[in-house]
Amino acid sequence: MTASTIVGGPDLVQERRLTTEIPGPRSREILARKHAEVAHSVGHTLPIIVAAAGGGTVVDVDGNSFIDLGSGIAVTGVGNANPRVVKAVVDQVQRFTHTAFTVAPYEGYIEVARKLNAITPGNFTKRTALFNSGAEAVENAVKIARNATGRQAVVAFDHAFHGRTNLTMALTAKNAPYKQGFGPFVPELYRVPASYPYRDGGLSGPEAARRSIEKIENQLGAKSVAAIIIEPIQGEGGFIVPAPGFLPALREWTARNGIVFIADEIQSGFARTGAWFAIDHERVIPDLVTMAKAIAGGLPLSAVTGRAELMDAPQVGGIGGTYGGNPVACAAALAALESYEEDGLIERACHIGEVLKSRLESLRASDPRIGEVRGRGAMIAIELVDRQTNEPDAELTARVLKYAHNNGVILLACGTYGNVIRFLPPLTICDPLLEEGISIVAEGLSQS
Repeated sequence: MTASTIVGGPDLVQERRLTTEIPGPRSREILARKHAEVAHSVGHTLPIIVAAAGGGTVVDVDGNSFIDLGSGIAVTGVGNANPRVVKAVVDQVQRFTHTAFTVAPYEGYIEVARKLNAITPGNFTKRTALFNSGAEAVENAVKIARNATGRQAVVAFDHAFHGRTNLTMALTAKNAPYKQGFGPFVPELYRVPASYPYRDGGLSGPEAARRSIEKIENQLGAKSVAAIIIEPIQGEGGFIVPAPGFLPALREWTARNGIVFIADEIQSGFARTGAWFAIDHERVIPDLVTMAKAIAGGLPLSAVTGRAELMDAPQVGGIGGTYGGNPVACAAALAALESYEEDGLIERACHIGEVLKSRLESLRASDPRIGEVRGRGAMIAIELVDRQTNEPDAELTARVLKYAHNNGVILLACGTYGNVIRFLPPLTICDPLLEEGISIVAEGLSQS
């Protein structure tokens, strides 16, 4: 079987199938070219070359079919080749691919903005600006907050991940591989503890918030802070769901002190948690929301949406970019948003979460190395620990991942300590594939 004979998208056979060793001969051949031509600092998780994808599977050039529990790091929520997205992209490409919205605007950008203004939390007038990547959205949210408040300091949290640009690296908590050797970083960025219920020694959400607020007030003073930025569920940091009451307490304090509350929904947004946005579960209304990943079915697009008075504060031309809100990506986003709503994918995320939690909690009951099962909707994780000390066990995590990859399951790790396995299947995955993928992970645990 060659890449040209593999049918992708919704017609792809939904099965796990191993026809060669992993990696197969064709993947090895192409990966050798990658080694010769691509910067070695650009890594990859699986030693395969993809030929097609769709539903809940990814097929490599050797004909091996993998169960996808990663969604391209939460990007392909609507599937890798969603028919609505494919049609919208083809139609748009046939009309035009670029004008630069900041030169000659087009309707697609405006429609994406209108839709995001409607679905993000908050019953007030909003504005939206579109960009290319999650890091770019975060950079611009910080620019907007600083400009609107006239303040400089920005506060992020332990275990945070906000991107790989200079400013967003400084906001990111983990040194290796994201920050190591890339400094100096942007000044006036500060970090305080977050809520990590599994390792917080029993702190309640309000108590954890009080700890964070005291550090900010003591070290900075509220009047110097332009914004705090927080992931409602911390993604790369380990799928950490804060204790109930943590986010509302922070929000109340920021509102009282004129501080912009930025919700980073780049990994957790767009139906992933069983709601449009993870912060919806806490009924917290942020001032600004940053979005990317699952917004456009795999095409590069990101956004900042928020209060009109904040979004309108910077001078005309202060926000924008050559490719921001590209017309093809906007067409894909409108189709993806339609799919989330009309294809029942928000409800599907809730169901996937129930399946994952049920199976993984059963595993935890018999395996003390699973310290915690956590998450919401189709954003679930297990934290793996030493059975004697409860310390993070990154080596066990690596063994389970390797077993999964060798046996036809795409699986990703995360966590500050490298000991968390995250489950991020496309919302289009069928139940049999999901169940089989979990079973392979269970086998990997039992043999590790």
